[in-house]
Amino acid sequence: MRPMLALLLLMVLPTVAASQSANPRFGRWLLKSDALAPISNIMTYEPFGETGMKVTIQAVNAKGDTTRWWYTTAFDGREMPVTGNASQTHAAVRTISPFVNEIVNLNNGRITQRLTNVLSPDHNTIAVIYMRQDAADKTTAVTFATYLRIP
Repeated sequence: MRPMLALLLLMVLPTVAASQSANPRFGRWLLKSDALAPISNIMTYEPFGETGMKVTIQAVNAKGDTTRWWYTTAFDGREMPVTGNASQTHAAVRTISPFVNEIVNLNNGRITQRLTNVLSPDHNTIAVIYMRQDAADKTTAVTFATYLRIP
């Protein structure tokens, strides 16, 4: 019976270890907003490939119109295509630290926005600094957002 138990442990332990080392950003995140319903913004982060992530944004505006767009990243700073967002053709994400990612949004090769995405130490909040860029790469606006994990 012991060889069977050892074999079972060898099969289960890698799965347990892999799930324990999963990116703490994986899951669904709701924009914390004081706006009246039906305005909402949900980010979904899910595994992509061995170490990457698929990012999906679904937003509902005040008129009730829904938009949904997505991209994938390997956190290596490479520009990856964005699907479903008319004002953004590519996104490039790189890891700054275990809690901070830098995201650069581009439209046809021009940087339109730089984001700093910060995960809280308890892994339940993401704070984002949005810096809009003009054609001369000057920052024209800075906004802040907070996303809360959806259980």
